[in-house]
Amino acid sequence: MGRKKLSMEIINPNAAGIDVGSRSHYVAVGQLPGDVKEFGVYAEELSALGVWLKSKEVTTVAMESTGDYWQNLFSELVKQGLEVVLVNGKFTKNAKGKKTDVKDCRWIQQLHTLGLLSGSFLPDETTEKLRTYCRQRGNWVDQAASTTHKMQKFLKFLNFRLDVVVKDVCGLTGLAIIGDICKGNLDPEKLAKHRHYNCRKSEEEIAKALHGNNREDFLFGLKQEYETYLFLQKKIEECDKQMEKFINAELKKYPGKRALKTTEKPYKRINKNAPKIKNLNQIAYQYFEGVDLFTIEGLSHATVVSIMSEIGPEGFKKFESAKHFTSWLRLAPNNKISGGKILSHRIPKGSNRLKIAFRQAANSIGNLKDTHLSNFFKRVAYRKGRTAAVSATARKLAVIVWNMMVKKVPYLPPTEYLF
Repeated sequence: MGRKKLSMEIINPNAAGIDVGSRSHYVAVGQLPGDVKEFGVYAEELSALGVWLKSKEVTTVAMESTGDYWQNLFSELVKQGLEVVLVNGKFTKNAKGKKTDVKDCRWIQQLHTLGLLSGSFLPDETTEKLRTYCRQRGNWVDQAASTTHKMQKFLKFLNFRLDVVVKDVCGLTGLAIIGDICKGNLDPEKLAKHRHYNCRKSEEEIAKALHGNNREDFLFGLKQEYETYLFLQKKIEECDKQMEKFINAELKKYPGKRALKTTEKPYKRINKNAPKIKNLNQIAYQYFEGVDLFTIEGLSHATVVSIMSEIGPEGFKKFESAKHFTSWLRLAPNNKISGGKILSHRIPKGSNRLKIAFRQAANSIGNLKDTHLSNFFKRVAYRKGRTAAVSATARKLAVIVWNMMVKKVPYLPPTEYLF
């Protein structure tokens, strides 16, 4: 019998594939040896890459999201008017034979020509800029948390059991005492005078916990960590100011948004690590064009800022349904079926910052009493445990937010949203 050929429909006839690297980029506009060319990573060479693609009549380009190396090339190609599809690397790793850069770029070009690659989600430019500020702030917060743990370690070495008598070592009472210790005051009675009136322990009990060994090496380490903590708090404050400035500048471009007003929500507690943006309740309402996310119980200031910076008001519209949105967040079950049986329905591994924000909000919802979402959380927790309840509530929360943002419906707890 003769060999049969299976023809596949060409979806993108003028397609190119790029294997992104740290030192050079390999570009393929076809499957012949002369259709592959290597370019450097300097701005001049990136511009030349775009010009060469246009000379080959290429209209659409696919590239892997390799580290951070793709970003400058992506911006340059978009600026030159090319359609760029950013692809997750796990969808392009099935090339046959030994792995080389030339084979990789040809394989990407072949898949893109046949329309077998789907692009990753990318936010708009405004959201991307806000995301940069928020992620930088998050890095400073993580470093501040690490510094806090080191201060606690040195306090224990000094036998200053401040962690026993105050709830938060870096709260008002704790920081005042640590600051005085770093200035050289080691008298327990005088240090206990820094007790804030909201502190549950008395001055006498705080003084008992501050009889230390006063070792110079530990005092030196504590002082350095305390100064580092103050420096990091200053950097966090600068990020907060820059975020507030950027958001207000964006709102000024749309006077219609500025006219929107919502009700005050004094019951929403502000965590000390939450962004210090003045009147975030009103700003978020205006930024999301009249969608009041703060009406959802358990949704904190930090969660709303994460939504603003990670996906933005326009990003929700890129998902056809709430199912697509929860699948992108990896909060939907990943059914694996073989032989007509479901082998597994676990939630896929991996997470982004928005998924983490939804899960943290879901965990706090589990601590609330007698609300629509907390009752749902407890029903799931009773049957499957708290871990499953966090995932299920985070998914339900994502569905509610998608419906509010896309369909412009208010949050009505008894209402059943379409899943």
